[in-house]
Amino acid sequence: MRDLGVVMVVSGPSGSGKSTICGHILEDNKEDFGLVVSHTSRAPREGEIDGVHYHFISPEKFLENKSNGLYLEWAEVHGNYYGTPGDQVEKFVDMQKNVILEIDVQGGLQVKAKLPKSVLIFVSPPSYETLESRLRGRKTDDEEVIKKRLENAVGEMHKSSQYDYFVVNDELQKAIDSIILIGESERKRVPRLNLNEIFDSMRFPKFQK
Repeated sequence: MRDLGVVMVVSGPSGSGKSTICGHILEDNKEDFGLVVSHTSRAPREGEIDGVHYHFISPEKFLENKSNGLYLEWAEVHGNYYGTPGDQVEKFVDMQKNVILEIDVQGGLQVKAKLPKSVLIFVSPPSYETLESRLRGRKTDDEEVIKKRLENAVGEMHKSSQYDYFVVNDELQKAIDSIILIGESERKRVPRLNLNEIFDSMRFPKFQK
């Protein structure tokens, strides 16, 4: 029985913990989940490794790839391009692995439009106060950046109504388990399954009308 993987988009405000959640899932469940490495035209930051954190390419190469239809979704952020290569997604799905795409809401909706069976999961902080505390606790952004992230978070929260699942990250392990369970459950949805193939493997006789 061919059990294809599920494309799972994980989005949420900066500070919601989505990167930490996705990191744990991909690290601890490598047999069941595939990691798609995005392309970007921006320069690598200190500590980033090409092919691990991103595929770092020139703006010209990115636009060429875009013109050739390589990207499942793409966006321009602060003058830099970011895109998810569709061939990587297809590869993992065919390998019967679930794929996690950690992208913003705009990108998530692009994926849903192209892949209607993809699953959109929104990760939310338990409260606005918790989100603000997390952002300030990082001690990596100045006050102007923090205020901008909080402002953006309000808009992103309202867009969560366009998603399939809403996971509140109040306890990290609980949120991780919830997203893994969503992936497992989605693989069993009848529209994803070839029931004739399943019945044949079970040696059920053909139904006579």
